Formats: sequence, structure tokens, C-alpha cells
Amino acid sequence: MVFVNDAVSLQIEADQRVILVHGVVYSHYSREDRTAEAYALVSLYESGYVDQNDLARSFGYSTRTLRRFQQRLHSGGLNALVRPEGRPAGGSTGPQPTARDRTILRLKTRGLSNRGIGGRLGLSEMMIRKILRRLGWQPAPEATLPLLPKADPPTEPATISHSPSDHMPLPAAPPPPPQRQEPGVKPAAQSFDRNPLDRSMDRLWAALGLLDDALPLFAPAQNLPRAGVLLAVPALLASGLLAAAEKIYGSLAPSFYGLRTTLLAYVLLALLRIPRPEALKEYSPGELGRIVGLDRMPEVKTLRRKLSQLAARKGSQALGQEIAQRRIREHGHVFGFLYVDGHVRAYHGKHTIPKAYVTRARLAAPATTDYWVNDKRGDPLFVVTAEANAALTRMLPAVLGEVRKLLGPQRRATVVFDRGGWSPKLFRELLAWDFDLLTYRKGRTRRIAEARFTPHKAKLDGRRVRYLLHEQPVRFLKGKLRLRQITRLTEGGHQTPIVTSRWDLRAIVLAYRMFERWRQENFFKYVREEYLIDALADYEIEPDDPNRSVPNPARKAIEKELRRMRAQLGKLRANYAAITLAARPRRLPRTAAKKAKEKLRTEIAQAKARLEKLQAQHHALARRVPVAEAQKGQEVVKLSTERKHLTNVLRMVAYHLESDLLELIRPHYKRVEEEGRTFIQAALQDAADLEPTEDQLRITLAPLSSPHRSRVLEALCQALNQTHTRFPGTQLEAHYAVAACPASLKSGHVSEVPCQEF
Repeated sequence: MVFVNDAVSLQIEADQRVILVHGVVYSHYSREDRTAEAYALVSLYESGYVDQNDLARSFGYSTRTLRRFQQRLHSGGLNALVRPEGRPAGGSTGPQPTARDRTILRLKTRGLSNRGIGGRLGLSEMMIRKILRRLGWQPAPEATLPLLPKADPPTEPATISHSPSDHMPLPAAPPPPPQRQEPGVKPAAQSFDRNPLDRSMDRLWAALGLLDDALPLFAPAQNLPRAGVLLAVPALLASGLLAAAEKIYGSLAPSFYGLRTTLLAYVLLALLRIPRPEALKEYSPGELGRIVGLDRMPEVKTLRRKLSQLAARKGSQALGQEIAQRRIREHGHVFGFLYVDGHVRAYHGKHTIPKAYVTRARLAAPATTDYWVNDKRGDPLFVVTAEANAALTRMLPAVLGEVRKLLGPQRRATVVFDRGGWSPKLFRELLAWDFDLLTYRKGRTRRIAEARFTPHKAKLDGRRVRYLLHEQPVRFLKGKLRLRQITRLTEGGHQTPIVTSRWDLRAIVLAYRMFERWRQENFFKYVREEYLIDALADYEIEPDDPNRSVPNPARKAIEKELRRMRAQLGKLRANYAAITLAARPRRLPRTAAKKAKEKLRTEIAQAKARLEKLQAQHHALARRVPVAEAQKGQEVVKLSTERKHLTNVLRMVAYHLESDLLELIRPHYKRVEEEGRTFIQAALQDAADLEPTEDQLRITLAPLSSPHRSRVLEALCQALNQTHTRFPGTQLEAHYAVAACPASLKSGHVSEVPCQEF
């Protein structure tokens, strides 16, 4: 007996089914009679005895199937519930086209694209395509030859964005009709669309394998949100990212969203604080696409697929090196001091990966460690992912080997790192590689008398610095390594010793550079919050080295038991001593004290025996074992690094662009150190008008929140205009300006001339 609800039940007897309502037989049919069962289910639901969800759960149907039974019964009676063998020869028995289906067919016959129809009806292009496939729509014969010289003129394009600029006039100069290319010949760099808001022809050519990358076509726009991010285009071209990527990856052809478009979109989205493809769901693809000259920005699955294609080519390391080399050529004066430190990315997934100490959480957890090299301003140079969370002492030789390739064999640099890299033997190796070092001294040192400290003051990097310092020579490795120690005394009396191999610089300069290491920590915090560098780039894993040695987990378990037994033994001995002391002044009867002491002696002897046994087991176990032995029954894996490294490089470029724009406004903004990046973020998020002409792309930005900020933005625009930058993929020179706004009046006065409307 199956109870559907309080009123309806189902009883199965042999090959018969009986439906009861309040104990009275409602329907009786054979188990094989699906038609009778369908009629009974529809009757029960329409009579109000039971809900569709209860029927679906009890009889093994879906609610959609029950609604289909009801629709068939109403449209064709009982005969419609009978399912014949195979598909009927007279055509489909599916539902009749709805009013929306007829509207889609009518618009399609008028020549509108799937995207245009979706824009009018509020549906996605994929949904329109599925509906047309279900309706059996086929294009007219003449529509299959759109590339003939005398093709019919295109119809009015559909609107893809609700921006007020959608109704502005569009450039009407049509390109010449394309010619089919021979196999192996690169297609011509031109667009085959008349309308910048409908790129269906370029998409067709990409589908035919004749398009490497869609060329940007800009439509006039007013008050386009986030168009201020185009301020970063000159710095992006100067960074060499696009040229280096083309050199390493070649292209992603055939594709509408090619290599140039993918990288340009990813970096600009990162500057707009959309650093992950998944966040694109919250933004209009039409508005974002118009910023880069496309009808739509690549969406989540497209951008994921492009990143996967690039990661499959294993070129992220070479890309990072190319960008770093260009950075050194253009900003070589800031690489005299290099800061090296590791950043731990905690992992919360299901796979078992090596652990690392997460300083922010103050515990060891599954994680991956990236080692970053930054210049003296805190800007990143390159990043290396450590194998199995190797310590800084093990990673420094590999990292500095990459640095030597970038700097060349002749240039000397000072490496600044924290106590995690302390190793006098390593210091001697660094000096042999023509590197100088600057680090904190690790361990306890003899305290220096406060009277021996002398005040030092200087103006460094535009800031006044004052320290109480003491310096002296120190020796390590039995006198074989001679270094310089500089100790700083704080107002609270704390002494911080610094060790360096630089004897030519003043003590205050070296102390300042050491304490400026916090610029790198601030960089980690900034990119973690603003660019989400801790987020996973994918869910892929790679096989790890099964012979890699790890601490023996069996020893850890025994060490834990040893600590417990030692604590227990100490407690027993303390109790024994307490009873002995209490018995001497006769606070306890002799008999009771004697029994208690005998019991404790027995427990102490047992604890000692247990402790000796554990110690023997502990000494018998190996300190380190292969990871395959430590993870028996588990797959030895590590997180995939290629795509993560690629996204790190692109986010690093985005950070470089912010820094370059920051340097341009430094002469015009007094609080650039405190508010500079906040100002750049506001400028990049600003709305703007776009006006494409024959040879220019005029970008007019809205004034910012205050007049002095707008004046700084004007100065930035003037500096960018002097670069005469052409937008990537076009011959349009970017020209920046700020909309006119009257000067601010005194408090209490209202301006009669409003700012230009946006």
C-alpha cells in the first residue's frame, strides 16, 4: 500500500493497480495500461484530490509529464493519451506553436539575427536558436548566399543595449565584400559588418574559419558606463603584453574573440574589478562590449574556454619573462633593490595537497605558495610557484637564477627578504652570484646599550625619515663571512638588527629600504582584495612526484602520544610529592598516605614503561617517507599551475597599468601616496561619451566628484594624448578629454550654469 496523501492511496496486487480515494475504489487497471493510468492521474488532479507533486513522487513521473498528459487529454481526448509505436508518419505530435513562437518566426523571416530577436523579446541568443530548431525553421535559399556582390541590403539591426546611445546614427560606410581565402592564407584584417552593434557577419566568418580576431568597431555612445577604463589603453600597449603574447601564442584563430581581444578584455575587466570570468554574470555584456568596440563582451564560458586554450599551450612562464624584460628596460632605475617574499594561498577543496603555514589564520592548512619579486616601489616583476610549498631558503636560488637572466650577467642588485630566508651558507652563495643582501637578523642577539645609538635623518623618496641607529661588523661561518649589522632603536626601546653586505650606502638608507619591505606586504593585501589572486583559476589537478619526501605521519602520531604521556607522568610525580609533603607534618594518617603512595608508585612505573615503549617506536620510524607511502590509498596530486600563473601574469599587468597612471598624476596630486590608487579606480569606473571619427576615437569623460579631482583627470588626459596611442586593432587614435564643468563656487552659492549632462 502506497499512501499518496491523506485521502488517496495506491494498492498493487500482482499485475493490477487499484487507486483508492477515502477507501473507495476510484480506478482499477492493469499495470501495463499506461493510457488508463494517465487518465486516472489527470482525473485525480483535476478533481482536487491530490497535488501534482504528490502524484509525481508516488507514481514515478515528473510534473512536466503529468502536465503533458493533461494537455494531450484536453486537446485530443482519450485517443491522444495512447502512445503509438514509433514516431507517427504524419509529422510531429508536439505542442502547437505559441504566440511567442509565431513572433520569432515572423521576425526571422524579416531577416533579423538571432541576437536581434533575443534583444527585442528579452531572450538569450541560445534560447532563440533552440526555439527555431524545435520549430523546424530553415533559411530561404537566397539567404544562404550573403556574400554575393549584389546581396540585398541588411535590415535595421536589433538593439542589444538599453543605453540612450542606441538610437544615435551609426557610421554608414560599408566595407568591400570579402573574398574567400585560399587554405593556409591569413584572412585580411577587416570587418565585414556595417553595424557595430550587430557583428553577425564577422561571427559567420569566424565560424567558417576565415577570421583570426574581430576588429573593433566603435559606435557613438553617450554616458557609457565604465568607459573610463579606456584610460589604461596607452599604458597597456606600452607594457608590451599584446606583442609578447602574439610572439609566444601566435593566435587563437579561427575565432571571433581572438588573442588580442581576449587579453585586452581580461586586463580591462580586471581594472574594472571584474577579475574572474564568473563575475561577468552581473554585468551587461552589451555595455561592456561597446567599450572595446564589440557588440558583446565575451561571457563566462567563452572567457573560460579562451583561458583554457592559452593554458594548454604552456606559455605563461615565457609571457611573464617577456613582460619582465620590457619592464626592466623601461623602468630599470627601480630595480636596484628587489624584494622577495612568499604569498600563501589557502586551499579549501576536496583534494589532498601539501600544507603550508597560513600567517593570516595562524595555522597550517592545505595551500600553495607563490614567490613574488617586487621592485623598490612595490610593483611586481615576476612570480614563481613553489614546489610543495618549499621554504624561502630553498626557493631563493631558483628565484635569483631567473632574476639574473632578466638583469644580465653584469648588473648587481640588492635582494631584500625577511627572516624566512636566513641562512649564512646561502648568504655566501648569493655573494658569489654577484647579489647583495639585506635582511633581518634571526635569533637572539646581545642587547646594545642605548647610549651607543646615534640619530640619523634624511629625505628619501620625498619623505623625511629619522632613525636611531647603531652599526657594527659581524662575522658568521667561523669568521669566513663578514657582514654589516645595523640596529634600530624604537621609541619603545625595541632593537631591530639588520644584516647586509652593502658597505657603500649610508646606514639610514639601508634601514629605510629594509623597513620599506612592508610595501610588498601591502601589495599582497591589495591584490588579494582587489584582484582576487587567492581565488582558484580552475579546478584542474596535476600528478605530483610520488617519491617526494614528506615528514612521516606515523611519527607525528607517536610524538603526540609522547607529549601526553610526559604530561601524565609529570602530574603523577607532582601528586606523589604532594602526598609525601602532607604526610610529614602528619596531616594525613600514615596508613592512608602509605596506600596512596603505593598506588602512585605503581602508576608511575606503568607510565614510565609506556613512555619507554613509545620512545623506542619513535626512534625506529624514519623521519621522512615518500609521499605515496604517507598517502596510502589516495591519489598524489597537486593543483594545476599553468592557468593560475597565466591569470597572475595578466593581473600583474593590470597592477602595472595602475602604477603607470599613478606616476602620471603624481606631479598634479599632493595626496598621491594616500589616495592615488583610489583616484585611479574612480577614473577607470567613470562614464564617458564615445565619438568615433575617421581617424580618432574621442573619449569624453564625465567630471569626477570634486573640481580638484576633475582637474587632475584633465592633466592625465593631456599626458595620455601626447602618447598618440592607436586603439589595438584599429587606426583610430585615442583622444581623451573631460566634459566642461564650471569652477566650484563658495559655500552657499549655486551655479546657474550646469555641468554638461551625461
